[in-house]
Parts: sequence; structure tokens; C-alpha cells
Amino acid sequence: MDEVKQLVTDIKNGNIKPIYFLMGEEAYYIDKVSDFIEEHVLAEEEKGFNQMVLYGRDISIDDIVENAKRYPMMAERQVVIVKEAQDLSRTIEKLVSYVDNLQPTTVLVLNYKYKKIDKRKALYKSIKKVGVVYESKKMYENQVSDWIRRVLSGQNYTISPKAAQMLVEFLGTDLSKISNELDKLKIVLPEGTQISPEHIEENIGISKDYNNFELRKAVGERNMQKAYKIVHYFADNPKDNPMVVTVSLLFNFFSQLLHLHGLKDKNPRHVASALKVNPYFVSEYITAARNYPMKKVSSVIAILREFDVKSKGVGSNAVPQGDLLKELLVRIMS
Repeated sequence: MDEVKQLVTDIKNGNIKPIYFLMGEEAYYIDKVSDFIEEHVLAEEEKGFNQMVLYGRDISIDDIVENAKRYPMMAERQVVIVKEAQDLSRTIEKLVSYVDNLQPTTVLVLNYKYKKIDKRKALYKSIKKVGVVYESKKMYENQVSDWIRRVLSGQNYTISPKAAQMLVEFLGTDLSKISNELDKLKIVLPEGTQISPEHIEENIGISKDYNNFELRKAVGERNMQKAYKIVHYFADNPKDNPMVVTVSLLFNFFSQLLHLHGLKDKNPRHVASALKVNPYFVSEYITAARNYPMKKVSSVIAILREFDVKSKGVGSNAVPQGDLLKELLVRIMS
């Protein structure tokens, strides 16, 4: 995020490079940087003749070079943006001939999503000398809640830890999806609002009471009644609550409990750092560790591996996922 801010600041200050190669697994920041260049490098009246958007699936490297070599018309520079450039992955190294003899009045932007070029090869080394190579790395799940908080803080909103966790568990680590949902919330909620689980439920449709976050908490507390209600809700709404996701989240939870049992320092701050969880949730992990000794945690992890396979249809003889979840719950909490 800091690197993106610096890129944007440089462009605003007129420090514009002749080539930007934007690559990596996280598409959100690739789009953000590319969109900023598209919107701000040229004045509006210059864009008609001097800004072009190409798509990797429709062109070749020769097409990119041909367009990039043009001179701008009645402007200081032209902008050529290649979206979905990863579709040219087999021939992308051929671009090195242009980079080594580039047109200084062209700003060439390549959006190379979900992939990376080989940093050992000539293209990467050549671009680094004259332009920018930005790698947008996928965030880990434990980082996304903090990202949500920082993004909202910059827009004069706050969010409760539980509400942020609900978004992460429902939407995963796809920042574009999360950003879209946050935009919806900002339409209906005034600035200064603290986004709550109730806001998430009312406006996005994620249940504040019946979700994997609450199931994890109920299992950790050994609250069989609450856990069974949630699993029953999942069974009635299987499309919104796929078992494979539930099993994966519980597996991660019990893996963290195993780590917690191995810690010598059980100070909450140290636990939060070691487990990479929000300090707000540390008490839940400590409670769960009391309820599940290390030996039990190890057996639960083995059970979850078994049910992970079953949730994918292997060896379950077409047993409904709701029934598998209920069986899983009994075996974990017995």
C-alpha cells in the first residue's frame, strides 16, 4: 500500500516514467495504479488523440510496440495501456527490444494480473533501469481486516473488529470484492459511522449470528447448542455457506490452537503477534485452548482433514453437506 501511495505521489509531482509494468496476484492495486494513470497523466482534451487502451487477448507484442512508437499529437506525451497483458505471457519477453529503445514521449502501462515475469530475465532487468516494476502481492487473511480498517479510516469511517472479520470470512482476501462491498456501505451510511455487524447484515446480506465466525466462537466455547443452530442454518442455506469453506476455517482455527499450546509466553499481546490475529479476538483463542487440550486439538485436526476430503465428495456417498456438518460437530465437541 505504501508503494502504491509513492507511485501516485510521483505521478502527481510530474515524475512520470516511460513504462509501468504492474504484475502480481492481487489485481486490486494493479487496477488502482493503472486507472490513476489513465485518469491523470493526460489532460481531458489530450486523451482523444493520445490515449489508447489495448487488450492482451486481441493483440501481439508487435502491436504494442507499433502503438508505443507513435509520437503524441499536440501534447507532451501519449499513454498506451495494455490491460490483461498476462494473455501475452508466452511472448512477453519480446518486449525487451522496445524497452531498450523506448519512445520517451510514451507512457506504456502493462497490467499483468495474477502472474509475474521472471526477475532473472532481460525484460525485468531492462524495465527496472528505465521504468517501474510493481508487484502486487496477495494479502494473507490475517492482514485483510487491518487493510479494511485503514481504507475506511482514510474515508472517515471506522469498523468494528467483528464486522471486518465477517467481511473477510464471507469474501475471502479478494480486495476488489471487499472494496465493492465497502462502496455499497458508504452509499447508505453517513461519514463518521462505525460499521457494525448489523450494518453488514442489513446491507450486504451476511448474517451476523449465523456465520463461520460465530461457529468458530461457539465451537471454541464448547457451546453445543449455539454451534448446532448455526450448522442447522448452514444446512438450510448450503449455497451461501459451502462446507469446504467452513472446514477450512475450522482447520485454520485448530492449527492456531496447536500453535498456542506450544507458546511459552501466553501474554495476550504475544499471542496476538504469534498467531497473527487481531488482539480483540485473543480471548476467544485462550478460552478455546482451555477447552481443547493439545491432544484433543491434534485429534480434531485429523478429523477436519477427513471431513475436508468428504466435503469435496470423496467417500461420502452423496451424504448431504448438512448431515456431514452435524456429524463433524459431534466428533469435534464430543
